[in-house]
Order: sequence, then C-alpha cells, then structure tokens
Amino acid sequence: MHEIIYPPKLVPGDRVAILSPSAGLPEIFPAPYELGLRRLAKDFGLVPVEYATTRRMGASPQDRAADVNAAFADPSVKAVFSSIGGDDQIRVLPHLDRELIRANPKPFFGYSDNTNLHLFLWNLGIVTYYGGSVMVQLGWPQAMDPETEGSLRAALFTSGPRPVTAPDRIGAAIGDWADPATLAREPDMEPAAPWTWHNATSKVEGPTWGGNLEVLSWLLMAGAEIRPPEAYEGCVLLLETSEEMPSATEVYRVLRSMGERGLLERFGALLMGRPQAWFFDRQFTAEQRAAYRKEQQEAVCRALAEYAPDLMAVFDVDFGHTNPQVVLPFGGAVTVDGPARRITATY
Repeated sequence: MHEIIYPPKLVPGDRVAILSPSAGLPEIFPAPYELGLRRLAKDFGLVPVEYATTRRMGASPQDRAADVNAAFADPSVKAVFSSIGGDDQIRVLPHLDRELIRANPKPFFGYSDNTNLHLFLWNLGIVTYYGGSVMVQLGWPQAMDPETEGSLRAALFTSGPRPVTAPDRIGAAIGDWADPATLAREPDMEPAAPWTWHNATSKVEGPTWGGNLEVLSWLLMAGAEIRPPEAYEGCVLLLETSEEMPSATEVYRVLRSMGERGLLERFGALLMGRPQAWFFDRQFTAEQRAAYRKEQQEAVCRALAEYAPDLMAVFDVDFGHTNPQVVLPFGGAVTVDGPARRITATY
C-alpha cells in the first residue's frame, strides 16, 4: 500500500502560510477573509503569513506555484492554508517543486479545487487535511460550528483517533459576501437528514483518497496526479460535489468513467459528502434541496451497482461543501465500521 506520513503537529504561536493557489478571492471579498485571519490568530493562537498572490485575482499559475514552493521551503512556516478554492489549480501543478516539497512535509488545509494539491501531496507521501479554508470555515458568519472547529483543532494540534459524528442541523444558505451585513447575521439552518449506510456489513480501515468530484474528473481527463488503479487498493474513497451543484446525470457519468477505468472496485469503502443544495443563483426550497440530494444518492448507487456492487458506502457525511464541515485527513487513516454505524478518523 502507498506509504504516507503525518507531518509534525503545530503548537500555538506557530506561523502558518495563507495562500490562494486557485483564485485570489480575498481581493474581491476581504471581509470573510479577514475574519478568518482574525480567528486563526485569536482562537487558534497561530500567526498567519500572507504571500504575494494571496490577495491577487488573476495571478499566473507560475506565480501561484512560486508561493506554494516558498511556503513549503520556509522552515518557520509550520502549515499551509488555502484561502478558498476556484477552478484553475490544475495549471499550478506543473510548476511545483516536487522534491523541495517532499523534503519539507507540512499539513495542508483546503478543499474543492484544492483537490489538486491534495492529490499532488498524497503522491509525495504527505498526509493533508480536506477542509478548513480561511474564507469559508474560518470566516463563517457569527461563529464557527463547534464540530468544524473541533476537527480543525484535531488536525492542527493532536494525534490519534477521533469519531466523526452526524449533526442535528446543517446550513441551508448564507448571505452574499458582497453584502456587508452577511457576516453580522446567522446563516439559515435546517434539520439534518441522518447518514445513509449502504452495504454496511463490514469494517474497513484505510488511507483516504479522492476529493471534489468535479475537480477529480478534470484530473482524470488530464491524467494529472492519477496513479494506476492498484495504487488505491483498500483506500477509503472521499467524494463530494461543489456549489455548482452538478446534476445527478453528471455525477453518474463521472463515476461511470471511474468504473470503466477500474478505479471504483479498488476501494474498501466510499464516504459521500452531504451535497450543497443551494447557491446565490439557485435558491432551492427545502423540498428541492432534499430532492437534489436524493437524486444524487440514487445516481451514485446506480454506478456502484454496475461497477462495485459490494462496496460499502455512507451518504451525507459532513465534509466538503457543507456546514458543519468535518475536516478529514486526506491520506490518513479512516475506519468505516458498517455493523456499528461508526466512522473514525485518525489525525
């Protein structure tokens, strides 16, 4: 199985890099970004260090990669945070210094388009953490969710197993970042549907791999950072979809392609993230949100029935584009205990 190590943990007072390897949205929406920086400093006791392209929209792939390389090369920087995602990080990968980064392993935090860097670092043998972006989780209006904060603290400061739990309520919508009042009011919440277990007859433990489904599909098309199917034997597959809310048909087609490539059958279990079912330009009702999530689950089950009929899967696990967001180890060990209906992540 692929050899992978956990980077050293942090202590309060450590310096952490804040980068924008996908999109420099802190330039356009400074309020949630600066709130996230304040929380890192006040609540977590860390010292944020910004780089040249962190607040620059339209920075070249070469310049963004230079910031990533510099952050990993600096011995005073103990972790790397992405400000937010985007859709362009795939162009950064060719400009990264693979040997420099391999020689200087550090925890990396981000999700969505940061799937690119997670796969890159997985291939270098470095455990990363899927979630915890500065603008979204750390910059969440009013207060971070306790489970989000707790899992982020575990990833930063502690080692060992931690149970992943299902919330009672989830975010239904937040306001527009362009509206200054957004950070001053509570986001809309709704009751959380429980996790759904599929083929839950076994207990599986393995390193995680995967990420955002749409970004993963781009990497598969480009052949970037994708290893032969046997490299993922026994791993726990993490998949989740973005605020672009791909249709159930599109989700099925991506999984079908993974199946045709011989990937799906290699994994020991699948954790499917709770889908985000709202965005500023798609104001779904509660009924529409529930229908969207149900249709996505049915699409995934259809693909599994065709390509990995015995694969255990858990749906609506709270990672990725959802709130609360559990920050999960990427490459680190996760145990999926079907009979006990229990998920445990090792930080």
